[in-house]
Formats: sequence, C-alpha cells, structure tokens
Amino acid sequence: MSLAFDPSELDADDIGEKQATLEMGHEAAVEHVREVAKATGFGVPVEFSPSELLNEKVDADRDPYYVLGACNPRMADRALEETLQQGALFPCNFVVWEEEPGVQRVYHVSIMKIGRLVGIAPDTDAWASIVEGTGELVEEFFERV
Repeated sequence: MSLAFDPSELDADDIGEKQATLEMGHEAAVEHVREVAKATGFGVPVEFSPSELLNEKVDADRDPYYVLGACNPRMADRALEETLQQGALFPCNFVVWEEEPGVQRVYHVSIMKIGRLVGIAPDTDAWASIVEGTGELVEEFFERV
C-alpha cells in the first residue's frame, strides 16, 4: 500500500504531537493527567492499561503503559457536525508510559489534525476552527501537566 504523503516529511506540528516528562510514579502520573484533563475541559470516558492486558493475556512483560481517552464534548459535537467519520478516531488520547521508575512520559497527537491529514475531515474554515480550538485546549493541558 502506498501513502499519499511521505510520513518521514511530517513534523510534530503536522500531527499535533505534544509530550512532557513527569518525575513521579506511574499511578501518580496517571492520576495527575486525569485531573489536568478534567481541569482543562476534557472528560475521560475511557481508560485502560494495555500493559496490564498484554501482560495478562500474552505474558508480555510490558512496563506500565496507560491510555486516558479524553473528550471535550463541545469540540466532539462540532467535529461530528462536519464529518461523522471523525468518530472513528474518538476519543482523543493522552498516553502515559513509564520510561524508567519514577519517570513517566505523557504523549498526545491531535485526532483532528490526523483526521484532516488522512482525508476523513474536510478542508474548511469550520474544520480549521475545530483544529485551533482543540489545539488551544491541548496547549493548556500541557502547560498545566
């Protein structure tokens, strides 16, 4: 399969990639990310630990890895008004993984930018406004995290 673009030519801004390092235990970092997400306007309707699941199901021996599926209801509603296909990328995820004991990485990419990049979302002023609005929320999140 060939892609319509060269992924190696994308930079962090093209996909809305943001990350931060927290110096704390894994569970404390997950709780901190959950609290900051809520404080910046994201609900967290979905949470799971792929590492726990894989360790249990296939004896993977993975270090702690946790996904918080976040959603800002107003932005989600606006996105679905523009394209129902965007729901395939919901929710917006904040991922926390342990780089080493006491050091956690918090990672995020913009589902709104990725939706546009892969052709799910329209190239319109309305979508650009959604990208800008969600980007502002994520910026605030990372300033607080």
